[in-house]
Amino acid sequence: MTTVGHQVGLAVASFGARYAFGVVGSGNFHMTNGLIDGGSVFVPARHECGAATMADAYARTSGELGVVTLHQGCGLTNALTGITEAAKSHTPMLILAADTSSGAERSNFNIDQDAIAASVGAVPERVFSGSTHLDDLIRARNIAMGTGATVVVNVPIDIQTEEVPRQPDPTPFAPGPPLSPDDDSVEGFGRLLENAERPVFVAGRGARSEPARDSLLALSEQAGALLATSAAAKGLLVGSPWNLDISGGFATPLAAELIMGADLIVGWGCSLNMWTMRHGRLISQGTKVVQVDTDADALGAHRPIDLGVLGDVSETARAVSGTVSHGETRYRTDEVAQRIAEEGRWRDVPYHDRGDGERIDPRTLTIGLDDILPADRVMGLDSGNFMGYPSMFLDVPDERGFCFTQGFQSIGLGLATTIGAALAQPHRLPVAAVGDGGILMGASELDTVVRLGLPMVV
Repeated sequence: MTTVGHQVGLAVASFGARYAFGVVGSGNFHMTNGLIDGGSVFVPARHECGAATMADAYARTSGELGVVTLHQGCGLTNALTGITEAAKSHTPMLILAADTSSGAERSNFNIDQDAIAASVGAVPERVFSGSTHLDDLIRARNIAMGTGATVVVNVPIDIQTEEVPRQPDPTPFAPGPPLSPDDDSVEGFGRLLENAERPVFVAGRGARSEPARDSLLALSEQAGALLATSAAAKGLLVGSPWNLDISGGFATPLAAELIMGADLIVGWGCSLNMWTMRHGRLISQGTKVVQVDTDADALGAHRPIDLGVLGDVSETARAVSGTVSHGETRYRTDEVAQRIAEEGRWRDVPYHDRGDGERIDPRTLTIGLDDILPADRVMGLDSGNFMGYPSMFLDVPDERGFCFTQGFQSIGLGLATTIGAALAQPHRLPVAAVGDGGILMGASELDTVVRLGLPMVV
């Protein structure tokens, strides 16, 4: 026999949680021990927001489920900014939050945890009883891993203390088949692509996978399309000579010029929001816009589109490839190739160095760091006025080497972000790009960096 609290931790560890992050209190003590006994490495943070942010970054840069364990009441509210960032960024996470016992309305810790989770875009779930705890956890796991949701699982104290037989490990998560686009969408998309002379593909968060990248590279070559990413997907297309890097406010002058020159822009798992399209200024008059997404509500949510395709990025790219002629040059001319090679990086763009002997120009500093630091790096980015410099002037090896926590645009998450990313990519040098306010807001996690022995550049 064991307690439900301990069994909850064991079960979540069996979901494949190599790491779990949290701050331990009396309410989540037994769940945390269950995670450890189940094989998860527990990373104690100095603040619950740091724990949630570490788990978010770990999930984004590893492709695994993020796991957090929290005390009830104030433990959950302390973590809310990190949870909100994860929820807005569609990060698959399980937050194991203790909850007050039923009938304990006058407890200091008593708040409506379900309502709080829902209010920030997370999915509230609950362990309802000792007899249902495993089914409840499997349901929460399937929501998180099947839909990319951040799920808060509330586990009341009185249920945690119930004695139950130790359960066998649950069946591993089995993802459903990827969403295929319908024939009409494929045909319409194919016509637009076939008729385009200057197509540009913009890959977003929904394209951050190896199958999606490979499918987009193949279709773009077939269709003669240039390539760009949203900031959240920076690094995805590294290595392609037709990669313009980030589209939007961080775009190079050349990238902005070529995107504005497109007669067809396709957003692949990309919202095409005001940041990625510079408030719409990157879409020229007469340019056709196609958006591919697995969320019907996302299609056309930020701007008018000519065609919305409900489908998985890889499935859609492969389906459309059968409707497009092979080997068309289109936007991939020798002149464009030469310009990308010569002007495609921000460091290639001339600037007036404003250093005065006492202060260094941040562009010069960032270029110098890019030259000095190993290329095999993983960067966590905070929010603030400084953030353009690392986004524009620091290279990353791939999409798992860049963690862009701007879903909620909160200052203070950069250091914890880099800790989570460092654990997900242990062979890479972790680089925390933070401003003065952000580092002070998150400074308590410097202790976590030291305890973990991370060779981090801040």
